[in-house]
Amino acid sequence: MTGHRWRRRAAGTAIAVVMTGGLAIGSIGTSAADDGEVLDRAGADESAECADALADAVEGLGDNFEENCLTEEQLAEITDGPAASSILPPGEEASTPNLSLVSNLPKEGPFTPANALNSDLAFQGKYAFAGNYNGFTVYDIHNPRKPKVAAQVLCPGSQNDISVYGDLLFLSTDSRWTDDSCQAQGPLSASAAAALPDYWEGMKIFSIADPTNPQYVASVETKCGSHTHTLVPADGSVYVYVSSYDVNAQLSNCQPPHDLISIIDVPLDDPASASVVAEPVLFPDAGNQGSNTRGCHDITAYPHLGLAAGACMGDGVVLDITDPLNPTIVDQVRDPNFAFWHSATFNNEGTSIIFTDELGGGSGPTCNPTIGPNRGANAIYTWDGDSLEFASYYKIPREQADTENCVAHNGSLIPVPGKDIFVQAWYQGGISVFDFTDPYNPTEIAWFDRGAWTGESIAGAWSTYYYNGYIYSNEIQRGFDVFNIRDPRVAPAKGVRYDELNVQTQPVY
Repeated sequence: MTGHRWRRRAAGTAIAVVMTGGLAIGSIGTSAADDGEVLDRAGADESAECADALADAVEGLGDNFEENCLTEEQLAEITDGPAASSILPPGEEASTPNLSLVSNLPKEGPFTPANALNSDLAFQGKYAFAGNYNGFTVYDIHNPRKPKVAAQVLCPGSQNDISVYGDLLFLSTDSRWTDDSCQAQGPLSASAAAALPDYWEGMKIFSIADPTNPQYVASVETKCGSHTHTLVPADGSVYVYVSSYDVNAQLSNCQPPHDLISIIDVPLDDPASASVVAEPVLFPDAGNQGSNTRGCHDITAYPHLGLAAGACMGDGVVLDITDPLNPTIVDQVRDPNFAFWHSATFNNEGTSIIFTDELGGGSGPTCNPTIGPNRGANAIYTWDGDSLEFASYYKIPREQADTENCVAHNGSLIPVPGKDIFVQAWYQGGISVFDFTDPYNPTEIAWFDRGAWTGESIAGAWSTYYYNGYIYSNEIQRGFDVFNIRDPRVAPAKGVRYDELNVQTQPVY
């Protein structure tokens, strides 16, 4: 591939176990895959089916859960492993002394069913906006210890990835429906959608001029829908980078290969006229999924530096977005320990990037000795303005039960000036706070965990973000959590205040 470097690095053996249990692994086996090699589910046969024990939990959820979940063989290896006495029993909670759960609001109304998964979070002023497969909830967080539901909008469309910008709210629909209304029928199978010429999936736009009464403004259909999206501000507009990857040869609007992202231009003075203005192909020579490439799972923009970091299935990339309608890859890396590049976060200086691996698709138990410490983990890379270099892995060390879906998922920086501190969701692995100021030696400083969910479907923390003094977490089944972290290492973050926060559009502090 012209212009991209597949680097091979010497394997090392440095392993550090920190006092609170955080596991950092430096310089271990990070040789890049050969050009064109397909990285599947950690070596599983691509044709193998999801294990029955997991298939029941994720049936009908779409997303990455079923397609990339663990096979019967992989699950058996975990199930047959020795039990750990440290695994929390159902109904119990545990944490480090410096991190406390100060509030939990259970799911309510039409969001109560187990298949109505809580998803991503965004923030503006005194409100938190929480996605759910059935719509979104607006929480009043002016008193974080006593949050209240300010509004709830029923508008099904997994996964309802969410962001806000001024008076606008954006909601991703990555499933096929009979039309773009909130009353549409669905989700539709690929064959049913193929028989319906006007089926819809893509981006919905709401007005939140009154956050307690959101109003549906417009929709924009995008190829293969919108799994996640990223806002890139512009003069008089906001661009929306749409990532989608659920390709299907039956669908005329979602044909493989799918190496592109869709870019929506939303004029701020006329959001109802929003439209797709570009569909740049990021991988013209095919990415790391063979000839059937499928774009990116998630992109994080850092407008301050004119860069974005993409987690693109089999590849981690850095993009130049100084021309926002023509993002171009600056560097691209692969990791044989990564099954599914899921998300990315810059440090504040833009000198390090955390990439996450969603091994098992988010539905499998990967936090155990069988899977090990450098699969289903974070990979921390350094960035010198030209190239990415591997520094270390980070994964929570607390073993989870073989019924607990656990893997690296969504997190954010805690804005401590001069430091790089990250808080992150690990599904049923709970949440972890770690310091990666030294990217070669990340160190956990706080954590919270619950015992296994015993109800239907999957559970755990989907997105866990720091906002204006508190940590907020959207727990898939248990609802909206608020945490207080009291630690001198993060205390300076209390002085950093945001008017608005979309984690995938990183602010500088």
